[in-house]
Amino acid sequence: MNYSSELKKFLTSQYIYSGARIALAIVIPSIILAQFGLLKEYFLFPLGTSFVGLTDQPGPFIRRRNTLLLSIFSFFLIALFASIIKDFPIAVYLEIILCGFFFSMIGVYGLRLATFGSLALVVLSIFIDGHLTGDDIFRSSFIFFLGCFWFFIVFMVVSTLQPYKLASQVVGENYLELADYLRIKAKYYTKDPDFDSLLNQLISQQIKIKNHQEDTREIVFKTRKIVNESTTQSRILMLMFLNSVDLYDKLLTSENDYKRMNQVFGDTKLIQNIHYYLMLMADEITNLGISLQSGLSYKQITNFDEELKKIYDEFFEHRSQRFSSETLEDFMMLRQVLMRITEITDEVNTILKVNSQDIKLAKSLSTGLDYSKFLPKEEQLNHKVFLSNFSLKSGHFRHAIRVTIALLLGYIVSRFEILGIGHSYWILITIIAILKPAYSTTKHRNLLRFFGTLAGAIIAYIILYFLDEPSVLLAILLVSMIICFSLLKSNYFWAVLFMTIYIFLSFNFLRPGNVNLIFKDRLLDTLIGGVITFLVAYFILPVWEHTQNLDLMKKSSKSNLEYFRLVMDHFLRHELDDQDFRLKRKNAIIDLANLSDNFQRMISDPKNQQRKLETVHQFVTTTHLITAYTASLSQYAKTGHDFPEIDFENWKIKISAELLRTSSLLFQKDLDEKTRAESHIKPEDHVTDLLEKRKAELESQAISNERKPFTVSHLTEIKNIKELLELINDVAKDQRKIIEEYLIYQSTIAKQ
Repeated sequence: MNYSSELKKFLTSQYIYSGARIALAIVIPSIILAQFGLLKEYFLFPLGTSFVGLTDQPGPFIRRRNTLLLSIFSFFLIALFASIIKDFPIAVYLEIILCGFFFSMIGVYGLRLATFGSLALVVLSIFIDGHLTGDDIFRSSFIFFLGCFWFFIVFMVVSTLQPYKLASQVVGENYLELADYLRIKAKYYTKDPDFDSLLNQLISQQIKIKNHQEDTREIVFKTRKIVNESTTQSRILMLMFLNSVDLYDKLLTSENDYKRMNQVFGDTKLIQNIHYYLMLMADEITNLGISLQSGLSYKQITNFDEELKKIYDEFFEHRSQRFSSETLEDFMMLRQVLMRITEITDEVNTILKVNSQDIKLAKSLSTGLDYSKFLPKEEQLNHKVFLSNFSLKSGHFRHAIRVTIALLLGYIVSRFEILGIGHSYWILITIIAILKPAYSTTKHRNLLRFFGTLAGAIIAYIILYFLDEPSVLLAILLVSMIICFSLLKSNYFWAVLFMTIYIFLSFNFLRPGNVNLIFKDRLLDTLIGGVITFLVAYFILPVWEHTQNLDLMKKSSKSNLEYFRLVMDHFLRHELDDQDFRLKRKNAIIDLANLSDNFQRMISDPKNQQRKLETVHQFVTTTHLITAYTASLSQYAKTGHDFPEIDFENWKIKISAELLRTSSLLFQKDLDEKTRAESHIKPEDHVTDLLEKRKAELESQAISNERKPFTVSHLTEIKNIKELLELINDVAKDQRKIIEEYLIYQSTIAKQ
């Protein structure tokens, strides 16, 4: 691991940028208040800033602005109302029920409002017993409101000064994830790689890439300054994102028969050189991503043309020694690998050219794409969507009930005098932070929060025991706060650890000498909240991942069929609607990533809920292969070349029928005999005859040592196309058999 690059990736990321912005917005006013001896009296000011700051999720400026305004007024009203009714137990319980359900259900409108809803419940938890507002409720609530509004001012100033900053950072993150994907691919070009492990790593990385691309689409395609303005910077950002998607397509299409390649060429220097070259390229893409995140100029280190020439020289040297009629197909396979690497190199060179801010290239940008069609679906803010989810079939409804019950239990337990709990808020905050719609996520976060709290409390205790210099403690508090806010999304354990440290230090500034009490309360409250969360998540209307499998399989099967048909139509008609192609490709990749993500969460479910785990894994694997092979096939379709030796018409009918058989099984539709018969069609290709003819020629004539590094023979192309079609067909058959077995199991379970 390159620790220098990893550190740069983190320090230039949107997470550290956002974390620093929130932390400084909290700390600077706190220092000013402390200088005038007013920090204790106005403690609610920085508290309000922290809550509103956490609602600022990445996205288009208008949505971020509107969410912040909604948060400011909602949090103020919640704090005020909770403080007023604190002495009326029945009203408090009703408040927990209504707010718990409503602010959990609001997640039906997307992740942004789900985050807002969770933080609204945290505000309720903080103010529910009125210990922060004191006797003058209205004055304290107004101070809290001012703190909330302060972050909005900071947000508006920063957004005005750096309108492209977030877009540039998320585009940069796309390239960093693509570099990691390429590093995994590079491992295939080592001696005896673990193929199963690498496939699982690729699938996991595809999930990350998909999530980043979805976030970036929303930010780039819905930021008016980028879409509508004609500045060089806005056009380059748009191009850089679109090219990152194309690069991912190229990386996805570089699927080969790695096992065969390793058997034949695994011991050669050539394979080692390919591995080295791909790692160099990954490092270059990483540097590009870091430069985009930081906003600094990028300087290319590697000369790809020179490095690629070395690989081709090694290939021709090896070919001159071992090429014959017997090894013809092996060298055709390897030549195709080199051509794929060349295409990836060309794509990277184009990206670097765009990034160099070639004004002419930027101004020529006119994609003709309807960007709204590429955006992730987001529910409209209307009451019908909200009310339509009032059903036990809705995951949002079930989650809202779990949250409400857990909060009620947490509040009831906090009132037990025997436990000696001073305030209820930390139990409730723990429940809100841990309890998620999926049991697997809840279980994972539960463990991370407990151990993160324990580790953070111990570290904070040691710091306060040995240090008493206010300036040093303030510096540690600021660093802890920045790291906590920066890691909340990416590494929950470390975020909780640093959160615990800065909370300990904050309370020490306000009430010095109470560290033992804080230590006990924090750990006890976290433990109680964690136990309640686990019990509710397991027993109250749980949503197990296996219940989502069938729907996700249906979507993935349907999108792969549409993607394959579109690619085959291009071979037949030589016409390609770029927007339609991008949409079909996007749908196939996103549905594959969603299916893979669900499978990975399923592994964390209880053993008795991991229904047909191996079968689902096989379906995920075959779906990945079909998508990758289809993407590889699309590269030949886009060349515009004619391949009359391939019977594309019958191949399309045959494979479509096989994919349709799988889809029909999943959708429980009757399959007509015509489709079944079509899956057994034998396409009339002429590739084998041409290949045998070429072998005969090699046996009867001297082998030419002519070197044409960046060209590939027509025979190599048609051979690879046929192999891809055969692979798609074989994998489609395997997938159908997997689904037949899966549905038999489902039917058996349903009868029990």
